[in-house]
Amino acid sequence: MEMKSVETKVIEAKIGDIRGNIKKVIVGKDEVIDFLLTALAAGGHVLLEDVPGTGKTMLAKALAKSLDMEFSRIQFTPDLLPSDVTGLNYYNQKKGEFVFRQGPVFTQILLADEINRATPRTQSSLLECMEEGQVTVDGETRRLAQPFFVIATQNPIETAGTYPLPEAQLDRFFMELSVGYPAKEEELQMMQRFLKENPLEKLQAVCSAKDVLEMRKASQEVYVHPLLMDYMVNLIRETRKDTYTVNGVSPRGTLAFLRAVRAYAMVKGREFVVPEDIKALAVPVLAHRLVLARTLSGGRSKKQVIMQVLDAVPVPTEEWNSQ
Repeated sequence: MEMKSVETKVIEAKIGDIRGNIKKVIVGKDEVIDFLLTALAAGGHVLLEDVPGTGKTMLAKALAKSLDMEFSRIQFTPDLLPSDVTGLNYYNQKKGEFVFRQGPVFTQILLADEINRATPRTQSSLLECMEEGQVTVDGETRRLAQPFFVIATQNPIETAGTYPLPEAQLDRFFMELSVGYPAKEEELQMMQRFLKENPLEKLQAVCSAKDVLEMRKASQEVYVHPLLMDYMVNLIRETRKDTYTVNGVSPRGTLAFLRAVRAYAMVKGREFVVPEDIKALAVPVLAHRLVLARTLSGGRSKKQVIMQVLDAVPVPTEEWNSQ
């Protein structure tokens, strides 16, 4: 195996700095943190779905404070309008002309809190921003600053007064993650850490926007063996054959999967992808893209479908770093 380049070592150190910073606030959850860093490095957006109080918003804020980038938060509510997200043109009497007032989406890291509490019309106002990095208001298109990263949260148990995200919007999220409850030791450690102060308030930025763009460029250089690409396609095609699945993973999901495994390998300190990367990312990257037939699914979850697909498709064996 070749020695790592200086650039690779610098990026690896930056990823380690961000990870270490987040772990000053979030106890445990190493896998979730690495998945979040993977999405950031791959240029994707993340949906955090979990019950209240598990640390979704705190995780998002810890990442935001670790990066020297603009940060905005939108609290989604039923009365939120699309213009409250994107901005609007208003008539300025002093200037005698219409002026555009930017909405909170004009930032670099956007926390969309409780996104499923807003109406579908307002939810869809994020579609163009997430997919194309731009906003169109009254026929005029404005580019968003890069890098642009959306972290949305939603609560799966309080469904009264909520609007489930449509499949079109779910497919635009790079990953769907669940933070989960901490282990007993982690919960005790969390209590000790928050005994006197909130460590989130003391976090300092350890990475710039330029560093993030360099991470994204570097992730595109990570090597993927042709047999592993074949394996990934076989997994995705298997989701489309499933009897209880109305829609399998889309081609957009295929490309997201490829970007994800390369970025994840980089986050793990490697310059090549291994089968374990693919297995680790299959659920967070692919599961939320499935549409199950509710009457036929037999109570199976999307995660269970992906796990069955992983069991059904054989894993190739090879030297994965050979190019």
